[in-house]
Amino acid sequence: MCALAMRRGSGFRFRNRSRCYAGSVKAMSELQDQLAALRQRMARVAADCDEKYGKPEKPYSTGVSSTFPASFQVQEWFPGEEIETEYGKHFETETFYARHRRHGSAELSDLAELPGDLLETLSNGAVRDVPPQEWAFLDTETTGLAGGTGTAAFLIGVGRITPEGFSVRQFFMRDYGEEASQLDALTRHLEPFRVLITYNGRVFDQPLLETRYRLNRARSPFTRFEHLDLLYGARRLWKLRFESCRLIQLERQILGFEREGDVPGAMIPYIYFDYVRTGEMARLLPVFHHNAIDILTLACLTGIVPYAFKNPATAVLRHGAEMAGIARWLREAGEMEQARALFRRAVDAGLPDDILFRTLWDIAALERKLGCEEAALGVWNDLAGCRNPFRVRAMEELAKHYEHRVKDYAQALEFARGALALESSAGLRKRAERLAKRAAK
Repeated sequence: MCALAMRRGSGFRFRNRSRCYAGSVKAMSELQDQLAALRQRMARVAADCDEKYGKPEKPYSTGVSSTFPASFQVQEWFPGEEIETEYGKHFETETFYARHRRHGSAELSDLAELPGDLLETLSNGAVRDVPPQEWAFLDTETTGLAGGTGTAAFLIGVGRITPEGFSVRQFFMRDYGEEASQLDALTRHLEPFRVLITYNGRVFDQPLLETRYRLNRARSPFTRFEHLDLLYGARRLWKLRFESCRLIQLERQILGFEREGDVPGAMIPYIYFDYVRTGEMARLLPVFHHNAIDILTLACLTGIVPYAFKNPATAVLRHGAEMAGIARWLREAGEMEQARALFRRAVDAGLPDDILFRTLWDIAALERKLGCEEAALGVWNDLAGCRNPFRVRAMEELAKHYEHRVKDYAQALEFARGALALESSAGLRKRAERLAKRAAK
């Protein structure tokens, strides 16, 4: 019995080992398939890069052998310098834009003349009387677009306004081993500033950098800054006018600046990985230019967007969609009368139909809230008289008015039935039945 049991036990162990071996073979096969798919994807990315930027007969014919250290190659391409800190080394370069230059329609000389209280309203009072020379404009280029712990900022650009113009200092991590030195230099560079200005930096750039500081066991410098994310103000001002409020779109639409030879943001991580692999700088050059132009555009838009919020009544708003966007912000801030006036200015300036009908509905709601019932009735009648998304709601408001305010049940029933004919709902049916009984009496 014991021998039989042992034989049975041995067979059981043998079958288990066979199954484990089969599972290992299957897992190895799946891994090989994934690696093959990854190689194909990398080949497609390389082909896309060649198609976008051109493929030289001799790749990266820089005259510098890829066996040279990366620091030598970076300095060959940029008028920067290798910086050594107590945490290691990294590379820095600076681009200067003289005050007499223009960036599209923006005069760089105007940046130094911006008032210190310009950002107060847009920041909800957080930034008070801070001169523009103490504003830091920050943007990063990263190894991934989704963020997360595994994403690093290999290039960090910081722009500043000076009496002579505008400068952008860029901190470049040539390899992952230089991150601690790069972050330490960034901390020291930010010491003179009091305000941090970004574009979507509150959600992306700042959290990503704070994570990198924690991973390097260093203290983040951002806790002492007032952070103004210009994206939110730009969206309020222009989301009704433009399909996209991406920085490069506003650069084209507002500043009238067209980039030449720019690199798509989605390709930047792959370009950096290619640099880390080969040590060559040729394809990384447009990334530095892309980062510097992003920061320059951010500074120029900072000289435009906050004025619309500082004093909406006197702001230079040329498009009705801009006026409607600021009016919505005023309404949310509780400035009802200013919002009503700006909504009416927007209608007079001209609006597309989809924005026009929504704006009329907003005007009627404000008129009623401010006690101007007759003005609200006029707008509701306009909306009830033509086909639009708010027609049924306007008829329902008119039915309520004539039922509760005027006690004209027949007129109220007419509006209720008109709304019911366009859109059936339990509430409208109940209202129509109740009005029919009251009108019959």
